[in-house]
Formats: sequence, C-alpha cells, structure tokens
Amino acid sequence: MTHQPEHTGRNLAITVILNGIITIAQFAGGIISGSLALLSDALHNLSDVISVILAYLAHHIGLRPQTQKSTFGYKRAEILAAFINSVSLIAISVYLLVEAGKRFLNPKEVDFRWMLGLGILGFLANGLSVLILHHNKEENLNIRAAYLHLIGDALTSLAVIAGAVFIWLFQVYWVDPLVTVLISIYIFVHTFKILKESVGILMQFAPPEIDQKEVVHALMEIQEIRCIHHVHLWQLSDHQINFEAHLVLSENLPVSETYLITERAKSQLNSRFGISHTTFQYEYFSGADCTC
Repeated sequence: MTHQPEHTGRNLAITVILNGIITIAQFAGGIISGSLALLSDALHNLSDVISVILAYLAHHIGLRPQTQKSTFGYKRAEILAAFINSVSLIAISVYLLVEAGKRFLNPKEVDFRWMLGLGILGFLANGLSVLILHHNKEENLNIRAAYLHLIGDALTSLAVIAGAVFIWLFQVYWVDPLVTVLISIYIFVHTFKILKESVGILMQFAPPEIDQKEVVHALMEIQEIRCIHHVHLWQLSDHQINFEAHLVLSENLPVSETYLITERAKSQLNSRFGISHTTFQYEYFSGADCTC
C-alpha cells in the first residue's frame, strides 16, 4: 500500500508531540519517585522524540528531486537517519545497563505510585503513536526504525507498570533495576538489526536476500549473452536495488539489436530479484576462450 508523503509527515509530527509530552512527564516522575526504570523509559522516549524528528526531517529531505550535483537525489537521507537513530539507541542501552548494575549494588526505595501512573500514561501515548504509524511502517527503513522505536516504548512502559505493581505488592525494590536491564536488552537486540541493515546500504553492500551468483546465472539464460563481468549489485535505498554489468555477446550484433536483450535482462532481474535499476555495457569477444 502506498501513502501520500504529506500523510506520512503529518503522522510523524503527531508522534513527536505525543512522545515529547510523555518524556517530560516521565523525567519529572522518575526524579520525584527515584525510579531508575522510569528514568530509563523517559530516556528511551527522549531518544525516540529525537529519532522521530530525524525521521520527519529525513522523510522531507528524501522527497527532494535529483540535481546536477546530487545525481542520485536525497534518498539516502532516510538511511542515514536510521543509522544515527540506531547508534544512539545502542549507546543508551549500554548506559542503562551500567546504571542498572549500580542500582543492583545500592538499591533505593521507589515510589510505585509515580511509576504506575506514568507507566500507564506512557503505554497509552506510545500505543497511540504505534497505531498512527502502523500503516506507514513498510514505506522505508527510516519509518520502520521510528515505528520499532515506538513499539519498544510501549513495551518498556508495560515493563515499568509490571515493576510498579511488584514494588507495590511485595516491596522488592530490585525489580526497578531489573526492569531497566530488560528494557536495555530489548532496545539493543531490536536496534542492532536496523543498524546492520543501514550500514549495509551506506556501504553499498549487496542486499543480503539476493545471491549475486544467481543474478549472473539468470542473465546467462539469455542466449545472446556469452559471459558477464564487472558486476556490481547494491542498494541505493531500502526499496531501490541497482545492478550494473558488462555483458559479453556471443555474436557481433549492431547496437540497435541490443535493445531487445536489454529489455529481456531488465525484465528477468526485476521479476526474479526485485532489481529496479540496471546499467549494461555491451562487449563482443571474438577469441576462442571467454574468461570473464
């Protein structure tokens, strides 16, 4: 399903406002109640506010048309935003683990009422944000990263609620840093995949789901192609896969006849591998052996 760019931008803006409100409330509540879990959730929410702002800005930058200077356009602005968001979240998760370790060694009394109330408020606000972005989540890696951030926030708010209930019922204050550890591990695990994918695109790696040898074999099924070399397969963005290669022909064909070969090759790669942009250079090798 496709969505209008202005709708995506509007939805991102709404989530920024919702997360901004809950972040301020949780920071205040965490300081008053002494809850590290609540402060960690607030810090996670703050990172999400920043991440959604980056996603919003990158979304609009990515819509800019290509120019003579930026011949590929600005599509990778969204990939760069996803990378920055991932790095920041992993750093936050490590920081929270360290703080949780300190709190395990020196447990502090926590006011469960602030934890419970703001945990519920955080869950409602983040749940609403998730619903708002749900229909946009498959547009690109940038929106998906922001969406996963918000799901993580909703789940961490549930963890804060559970921690508050345990403290209320059993007065076990070590539950507070335990919840923080669980939040940190969740953030790290779910962010690492986005980080890996964004780095792969920025480094122009081949998409992990496509085997380059299979692409070459698919092209070799075209009768007129004798062999292939100078092969490059990479992603410009998470939805645009590029492929270029030198195609060595079996016969010395005129340029006008290579058009049909190009069309067959493009159709083959698009239908089987989802490759949307191709560049071919034709050659003719008249020797007895063709070593590409």
